[in-house]
Amino acid sequence: MLLSLTTSFDVVNMSNMKATPLIRRRVVLAPDAFAEIAVWRVPEPVPPSGHPFKYRLAYVVGGECGLRYDNERGKGDHRHYGDTEAEYVFSDPDQLTRDFGADIARWNHEHGRS
Repeated sequence: MLLSLTTSFDVVNMSNMKATPLIRRRVVLAPDAFAEIAVWRVPEPVPPSGHPFKYRLAYVVGGECGLRYDNERGKGDHRHYGDTEAEYVFSDPDQLTRDFGADIARWNHEHGRS
């Protein structure tokens, strides 16, 4: 499962693009659950983030988003785990996808979906 979540694909840079897609995946993990991962390299950091990436990762079960990582303007890097929102310390896209995969496993364990 994690290999399909974390394996990126080759990208061709085009001079007229504002953001370069690095990862774009939707992985069905169960009949009622999927993970969606999108990561872009951006020319300028999304404030207050200090890195050149924009991302959103979501784990959806039964039509409800149980887990989400994203960085949005004004909020910076953070994650949502159920109803809790907390700061996320971003280092690089590989670590981001590993952390997300670990949280999916934790979420499944805590919700009896092992």
